[in-house]
Parts: sequence; structure tokens; C-alpha cells
Amino acid sequence: MTEIAKSVILIVSALFPIVNPLGGSPMFLALTSDYPAQARRALSWQIAINSWILLLGSYFIGTHVLSFFGISIPVVQVGGGLIVISTGWAMLKRPDQDERRDVRRDTSAEDPLRKAFYPLTLPLTVGPGSISVAITLGANAPDHSGFHPLTLIAAVIGSVLIALSVFLCYAFADRLARAVGPSGMNVILRLSSFLLVCIGVQILWNGLRVLLGSVLAH
Repeated sequence: MTEIAKSVILIVSALFPIVNPLGGSPMFLALTSDYPAQARRALSWQIAINSWILLLGSYFIGTHVLSFFGISIPVVQVGGGLIVISTGWAMLKRPDQDERRDVRRDTSAEDPLRKAFYPLTLPLTVGPGSISVAITLGANAPDHSGFHPLTLIAAVIGSVLIALSVFLCYAFADRLARAVGPSGMNVILRLSSFLLVCIGVQILWNGLRVLLGSVLAH
């Protein structure tokens, strides 16, 4: 049990700051502001499930998938960084709530789920940074190649805790909006979007630095 607890703490402490569901909740609310609260709750639950599957899959089979296609983690960081930058830039240029009031659309119960995987799960919630960290944790886990039961239990519990935090932060993002008001949410959204662009640039640079270093080494 001690080993499981240590592994769970390691997984949660490594992934939670990168997934950052608290910081992502204003962006989630901005992208789903046209949806009723019930649809937003259902969407939050689907995003949490998607996040759990992505993190767990990256932990256990991420290295094998990348090896099969001949893709290195720096290449994943470059491609993912570009996606994060484009997403953050689009949200940074997004019109204010008042400016979009005239272009609201009707939404059906199924419509929000189309956004559940892209862009709300990937890359806004579980981006290339989270995936690369999960892959690294899985590659360095003890007895990884044999799928040891203790490793499996720790990975499942850790990823469930991350997914649960995503659901709680996203499902109740509207309460945060009521607490800080429209102006406060707009400020938080702009700052979060700018930080998302910066995170994307950092992820891109992390990958480019390794790739350029390998070129210069040869």
C-alpha cells in the first residue's frame, strides 16, 4: 500500500499542475457559454472520461505507440505546441461576451458532445505537455513492461483523481463566473489565453531544442 500511495502522489503531483483544471475552467466556460447548465455538466463528465483514457493510455502504451510510428517525444512536443499556440491565440482574439450576444445559436442536447474531445479534451485539458509527462512516468515506472498490478492500480487511481478534478472544476465553472462577475471572467479568460499561448511556445521550444541539439551533435 505504501508503494501504491507513493506512486499515486507522484502521478498526481506531476500531472495536476500541467493539466491545471482550475486554470482551464474559464476557457471551458467561454467555449461553452451558449450551452445550458445541464449540457455543460454532461460535457464536463465526457471531458473527464476522455482525459482519464488519454492519461492512462499515454502512461501504459504511449511509448509503444510512438515507437511503432517512429515518433519521438520532441516531435510530439513540436506538433502539440503548435496546436496549443493556435488554440490560445484563437481564444485570445475571441470577441467579448457582449459582442457575441447577437450571434448566439440554438444548441441541441447532442451538440456540445461534439466538442468533448477536440478541442476541449485535447489540447485544452490534456495537451502535449500532459501526454509527454504521462509517457515519461509510464516509461520509468517499475515493472512497466509486465504491467505489474501495483503499477496498474496506482496509475488508475492517479488518473481517476486528475479526471475527477477536471469534472469538478469544469462542471462548476459557472459558479466561479458568478463569483467574479463578467468583467472578472473576461480578465481571467484573456490572461489564461495568453498563458496558453506562452505554454504552447514553451512546449514547442522544448521539442525544438532537443531536435536542434541532435542536429548540431551530428
